[in-house]
Amino acid sequence: MSATQRHRIDNPADFGRVAVVMGGSSTERSVSLDSGRNVLAALQARGVDAHAVDGIPALLDALRVGRFARVFNILHGQHGGGEDGVLQGALEASNVPYTGSGVLGSALSMDKTRSKRVWQSQGLPTPAFMPLPRGADVQAAAQAIGFPLIVKPACEGSSVGVSRVFDASQLDQAVQLATQYPGDLLMETLIEGAELTVSILGRDVLPSIHIVPKAQFYDFNAKYVAEDTQYLCPGLEGEAEASLRALALQAFDALGCNGWGRVDVMRDRQGRNWLLEVNTAPGMTSHSLVPKAAAAAGIDYQELCWRVLETSFGPHAAGSSESRIPNPKSRDSNGGAQ
Repeated sequence: MSATQRHRIDNPADFGRVAVVMGGSSTERSVSLDSGRNVLAALQARGVDAHAVDGIPALLDALRVGRFARVFNILHGQHGGGEDGVLQGALEASNVPYTGSGVLGSALSMDKTRSKRVWQSQGLPTPAFMPLPRGADVQAAAQAIGFPLIVKPACEGSSVGVSRVFDASQLDQAVQLATQYPGDLLMETLIEGAELTVSILGRDVLPSIHIVPKAQFYDFNAKYVAEDTQYLCPGLEGEAEASLRALALQAFDALGCNGWGRVDVMRDRQGRNWLLEVNTAPGMTSHSLVPKAAAAAGIDYQELCWRVLETSFGPHAAGSSESRIPNPKSRDSNGGAQ
């Protein structure tokens, strides 16, 4: 969404009473609480009548008695994390506007296997993969994929349960770690190269970030604890940066996402980009990537939170017809969805 297309709100009273829903019961509860406290403080500093609500049951109880006009969803993850489409369905059934993607975009983005299938159907690049239902023959899957590879839960975020596997001796340990989390697993080709992420705010695609962790890869510790991870923004230059941003928006749209989010990409040593996943309620902590990209675009943290809340209005709001998956047969000559 360009600056002229934003649904602008100038008076904080126009938002009404806002629930900032955080915490919840997913594996990412602690990150969500950190994000939520920051968002709440930013909105209150701008005069928004915003209040913290911990988790989905408490939010739905408050909505039944009409306590809130809209919801800023900063829950992370699934199973009570509010990022998998369940909360979005409840809010749409209650006619309560909210930030972030709708039911379809949230559910597809949370399920990395289905995300990748959608991208494949539209000719978008994503690493080769195999879904691993519980009890699957992981040795056979590894032979089919080839080493090095990644093993991870198919429906978790914040890099929990993720392992890089370089040979067969590491496979059992990787599977054991991933199976500590609910749901099926996913095995995919390990792309060695630069880790990049692209944030989307409305229809604006913010500068990419090249993530350079001191450790081998960008794990939970590097994301939320370590102070030695480098963030280069923009991550690329010139046509390479433009192409990456265009691909990120295509990937976001392909999954029916809207409002705001973040697209994670690997760039291999030959300069090819590979889509990993979309985060529909990205972190907003002091270490988080969306605020860093926004700052590089001249948008401070308070303004960022305000603009995210603005996306709960207008034709691009979650649940609108524009959040549906485009027809994969409707493509331009370059293979991009029209």
